[in-house]
Amino acid sequence: MTTKNLVGALCSPSPDPDGPEVQLLIGQMYLNKGQFAQAFGMFAVAAQSGQAQALTMLGRAYEQGWGVKRSVAQAVKYFMAAAEQGDGWACFNLGDLYLSGDGLEENPELAFQYYVQAACKGVSKALNMLGTLCENGMLTAQPDKAQARLYFKAGAEAQDCWAAFNMGRLALEEEDYVSAAQWFERSLPHGFPDYWRTVELFLRVIPMSVFQVIADKAQKLLFATTRSRQYPLDQIGLNTSL
Repeated sequence: MTTKNLVGALCSPSPDPDGPEVQLLIGQMYLNKGQFAQAFGMFAVAAQSGQAQALTMLGRAYEQGWGVKRSVAQAVKYFMAAAEQGDGWACFNLGDLYLSGDGLEENPELAFQYYVQAACKGVSKALNMLGTLCENGMLTAQPDKAQARLYFKAGAEAQDCWAAFNMGRLALEEEDYVSAAQWFERSLPHGFPDYWRTVELFLRVIPMSVFQVIADKAQKLLFATTRSRQYPLDQIGLNTSL
């Protein structure tokens, strides 16, 4: 199916002359303000260009129900179209959908393949998901913590906060408190409100001062940023952050 077939019926035949990059930014501004119908309109206009990121954002709108009736089937169509162009976030989103079985048949093997494609395109969050699949034994029914650690470490070094969190969690399980504290500390600058809230709650129950200090830092970051809720374009595939 062509891009024209996918998006042609969604908006007027004359797209905004500013181009898809500007249209995406305008759509993002609407999204940040909670004006979902307007955001959807801009994403639909941008997607007429066939540009991969615009198709991905239109897919996200359908997946999340931003200004349109939620439709996983429609989301998958746009993600597939963007993934065919090599868009990493489209691959990541497909991985999430196949992993969760949300609106389509659950398929961990296919999810793994899409996460690999996303990771190869530089989406660091995909490395964390690959680690999660290995740790939980979702592919072989046999947990592989050693392989999981390799993925988590790669993701953490690529500045994914959840991968760094998982490195800290594994270090805690091994009672390597120095390494655990370092990984949790390292994750904070790359987090977001829901992440900082999780870190604070997780570390508050550990009766060691070093972890209480990190929990305090997470709490301060949370308080400083919860006045505005945004959906950054560089995190369009992070379902857990929205």
